[in-house]
Amino acid sequence: MAASQISQAQISPSGAITLKSDVQESNAKTGIITARGNVQINYPARQIQATATQAQYYSRERRLILTGNVYVLQAGNSLRAEEMTYLVDEGRFIAKPQSDRQVESTYMITAPEK
Repeated sequence: MAASQISQAQISPSGAITLKSDVQESNAKTGIITARGNVQINYPARQIQATATQAQYYSRERRLILTGNVYVLQAGNSLRAEEMTYLVDEGRFIAKPQSDRQVESTYMITAPEK
């Protein structure tokens, strides 16, 4: 794996994801992009902002795995966990806590329109 400074990784035809971190690596053979240290993610097409210690994007499976003090904000809703998987094609998060903790989420509930 060769280290590189990657500022964006295309993960959806509907928009780009911006990935910022201290160190990034990209492996063309495996299609895996790894970001480590102070990871910040912005995915405007899905209104997602996230922070983590590490992120790995598996381009062939279109799956993003965030680890280490993960925080995700999407359209006012938030999710905190130790590890989180985002399935791009399904638009679905799977969150796992540390062994002695719980996943925490906050959802914005709006009144039904009349």
